[in-house]
Amino acid sequence: MNILVLCTGNSARSILLEAILNDRAAGRVTAYSAGSDPTGAIEPQALALLAENDIDTRDLRSKSWEEFADDDAPEMDLVLTLCSDAAAQTCPVWPGAPVRAHWAIPDPTPGDDAAFAAAYATLDRRASALLKHGIEIMDAGELKATLNRIAKQP
Repeated sequence: MNILVLCTGNSARSILLEAILNDRAAGRVTAYSAGSDPTGAIEPQALALLAENDIDTRDLRSKSWEEFADDDAPEMDLVLTLCSDAAAQTCPVWPGAPVRAHWAIPDPTPGDDAAFAAAYATLDRRASALLKHGIEIMDAGELKATLNRIAKQP
């Protein structure tokens, strides 16, 4: 199962969830992240949190969501937005017919360690909640309902 995680800048929240999912999924899913207006750089605090939690950061980079609309892009099964700006924008047409969901996560302010830690903790809890289900075999309706339930968790 391929999961695309979107945020506007693709510099913190979406990067964190991409890395957490790939680390925790044990090959069950492949997560990617992108932004509608990527900054081109990852917030150092996001990288530090991932390193503190022994999550590999080597292949992470800030990138545009346009990469995933190309004909040769991997087909997504699920597209998750984490910020209201990205959720409200008209997204490219993704290959396939991915389930879409929104998990609102406050944008951590650079320099605010507590905000980054809170974002990481929420994303980690939600990723764990998602992966405890057999999401690879759920139909679209069941997956969407599961995602919506998880979105209500703090």
